[in-house]
Amino acid sequence: MTDDPQAIRLDEYLPFPPDRVWRAFVEPRLVTKWLGPQDFQPVVGHRFTIVAPAVPATRFDGVIHCQVLAIEPERMLRISWDDHGPSGARCTATWRLVAEGHGTRLFFDHEGFDPDNELQQRARRIMGGGWRSWLFSRLEAVLVDRAAGQDIAREGRP
Repeated sequence: MTDDPQAIRLDEYLPFPPDRVWRAFVEPRLVTKWLGPQDFQPVVGHRFTIVAPAVPATRFDGVIHCQVLAIEPERMLRISWDDHGPSGARCTATWRLVAEGHGTRLFFDHEGFDPDNELQQRARRIMGGGWRSWLFSRLEAVLVDRAAGQDIAREGRP
């Protein structure tokens, strides 16, 4: 993670081909397994919410309001990431997939944190560790899951 007060920037190598990783990002049932409860649909303009644990230290109530902003199949997904609580954070989260060897390099940018807003900075620090340790490990578990992999291959959808 960089020390940019306005963003969380990560990259992670996943030993799975981009088409398999992409399906974990756009198949709603699989997205739920790594991102948590939500009503995501891979359609630009679709609004959805993610339900996460509340974080009293940031006065975050556990509800993230999102909208699909851009999709480039097997390459990029960008969503808005808004906290309607006291921090007023209005961010974007972008996942970019790049084929690398037999796997995929996943670049993640969570941008738009106000460097002068202490609640947003506290949230950025918490989420920076959480994206790498908790959510990326859950994403990798979905990719490793033989049943999920069979579902991904069988569905053949964007």
